[in-house]
Amino acid sequence: MEVDGTVIGEIGPGMAAFVGFQTGDAAELDSRLAAKLLALRIFPDSEGKMNHSVVECGGNVLLIPNFTLAADTSGGNRPSFTGAMAPAEARPRFEALAARFRPKLDNVQSGRFGADMKIDVLNDGPVSLILRL
Repeated sequence: MEVDGTVIGEIGPGMAAFVGFQTGDAAELDSRLAAKLLALRIFPDSEGKMNHSVVECGGNVLLIPNFTLAADTSGGNRPSFTGAMAPAEARPRFEALAARFRPKLDNVQSGRFGADMKIDVLNDGPVSLILRL
C-alpha cells in the first residue's frame, strides 16, 4: 500500500480488510468485528479445508480505511457518501480497531485514514467476504 509514492504498509500471507464506518454504527460493534476477523476460519488446514484462523496460521492483517463502502447507489449513477461516518468520528474508531489486532498478531499494518492510497491486493484463493454484524 502506497501513499504519495511511499510504501506505508505491506504484509505477507494473511488477510486484507477494507473497513468503513457508517453514521450510527455503534462503537460496541468494533470489538465484535475485530474478534470475528481474528477468529474466521478461512485458511486451509493440511487437507485444504478452511479450518484455521489468521491467528492459528500466523498470518498478517492489512486494515484499509475505506469510507466508500458506505456508498448509496440507489439514487442514480453518482454514488452518495452521506451515510459515511464523519472523519472526525471514524478516524479514532479505525485506529482503535487496528490496535485490537496488534496483541494477537506479529504483523498488523493499516492504511492512512483520509489518504489517496494505492493498494495492491493478491486474492490467493476463493474467499472474499462481506461481514455483517
